[in-house]
Amino acid sequence: MRPFVFINVAMSADGKISTRERRQVRISGDEDFSRVDRIKAESDAIMVGIGTVLADNPSLTVKSEERRAGRRAAGRDEHPIRVVVDSEGRIPLSADILHKGTGKRIVAVSARAPPERVEALREHATIITAGDEAVDLAALLEELYRQGVRRLMVEGGGTLIWTLFEQGLVDELQTFVGNIVIGGKDAPTPADGTGFLREADFTQLRIIEAVRLDDGLLIRWSVERQ
Repeated sequence: MRPFVFINVAMSADGKISTRERRQVRISGDEDFSRVDRIKAESDAIMVGIGTVLADNPSLTVKSEERRAGRRAAGRDEHPIRVVVDSEGRIPLSADILHKGTGKRIVAVSARAPPERVEALREHATIITAGDEAVDLAALLEELYRQGVRRLMVEGGGTLIWTLFEQGLVDELQTFVGNIVIGGKDAPTPADGTGFLREADFTQLRIIEAVRLDDGLLIRWSVERQ
């Protein structure tokens, strides 16, 4: 068993999530920021890859006091569990995700993560070891389910998202398409990585809804099981 996994991304009209220098860009506006805060509050956990932590230093906390109060009233922590996929244990001990806001943190590492790094991280987070060379995402999701995670939000980055699609571990994709063009063949996209080689392997999606939001478009897709 694993949680329901949904990916939330914002991208430019030409399918980029940041510049070729991986500089964070504001793609959506206030309406979408509020939507993202709401779906964070509705999730049991939020997961990101180590590249996102190193590039953006996110806290992944719920910003609205009203939504935090709603979680408290339901007997939950103010913020969802924060999960970092970090095969080598590279996350800085000062990272915001380890310190900002109350609640549980999980760092998922592989067996090749240096033991001294793992021990240092235990001061700030629960450590899950899954996989030998890289984090075994299927095993990680099973463990998260055992720990009570039923709804998992994935916020990036492109390599993690691609791997989840490649392994058939995604249930829904929520994409905000903004009204800007970033350009650049080396600018990251929502699903980087090696990519599928055969059309038969492509992930097939079905539109749940498409809604105009801010000056862009929010599209929700479900993943069609083959």
